[in-house]
Amino acid sequence: MAANDKNGHRVVADNRKARFNYEIVDTIEAGIALTGTEVKSLRSGKATIGESYAGPSGTDFFLFNAYIPEYLQANRFNHETRRPRRLLLHKRQINKLIGATQREGFTVVPLRVYFNDRGRAKVEIALARGKNLHDKRETEKKRSWDRDKARIMREKG
Repeated sequence: MAANDKNGHRVVADNRKARFNYEIVDTIEAGIALTGTEVKSLRSGKATIGESYAGPSGTDFFLFNAYIPEYLQANRFNHETRRPRRLLLHKRQINKLIGATQREGFTVVPLRVYFNDRGRAKVEIALARGKNLHDKRETEKKRSWDRDKARIMREKG
């Protein structure tokens, strides 16, 4: 099932690999245009965004390759599981993201899909730069040391 985060949002899908594979520069909350069966399926909490990405298509920004399973009770009115879904952003935000991806070599990666306190489905997207192998190793070392440090501090009281 879906878990709650520190802001009280009900998180449906989380891209945990994104913070390991990418250096996150900026995050943006975006709405997402969904059909009724997609919303019902999201509420069951079985979506995955691990291999998805966001990008421009014409004048809009879309979320590609996000998997939202079919809603079983919908029979013939169901949706495609991996269709491109339009992200609801302001024109200024879209232009900023397009400029960053084309000029500066950034990637737009979804971090999580959640329902806000008003019950609206939102996507947290991040402007990110890919990490090299040595950066990933450094991140892993730091995480391991932080874990060991916390354990040592707990033991000492």
